[in-house]
Amino acid sequence: MRKLILILITSFCFACTNNQGVMVTFDDEKSNLIRAHYQNYLSNDIEGLKSLWSPDLKIYMNNVESAGVDDIVSLITAQHENFSDISMSFQDDEGGEDLGIWVQTITYPANNGYPETTMTQTWFTWNATGKTSGNNLQVPAHIGFQWGDGRIVKEWHNFDPSSMMAELELASAQSE
Repeated sequence: MRKLILILITSFCFACTNNQGVMVTFDDEKSNLIRAHYQNYLSNDIEGLKSLWSPDLKIYMNNVESAGVDDIVSLITAQHENFSDISMSFQDDEGGEDLGIWVQTITYPANNGYPETTMTQTWFTWNATGKTSGNNLQVPAHIGFQWGDGRIVKEWHNFDPSSMMAELELASAQSE
């Protein structure tokens, strides 16, 4: 009798699961496009970055207010003017290979009135040396990219910008 009840409960659990599923990939076209996008960032190739951004790009940088393409271009330009040796790393505490960035793309099924959505999520540590202070910065970061019509339509940047901003303020004060 117990086996029968266990079989019924197990069957019920599987019957109630959402079979639409969420597809997670790591070496797909969009994940690889983001890897190339980050190479454009590291090379300060603004035109290469713009080629993947929708002209109506909305970027949420630790904020609910969105910024646009011009705003992110200004920030990237300031970073490359004020920092050297910019790199990205993703390595675990156990000595695994440095992946540069962790990249995964997730396609979510339509849900509660929202259409199917594809997001590429990235995690890394942003590393750089301040040109003014000489300080080495290590900033853990997560950036999520939402896709639409083959381009990035939204980005969510999550990181603590305080050390980065301190370097930019120091550089600004010294140039005055």
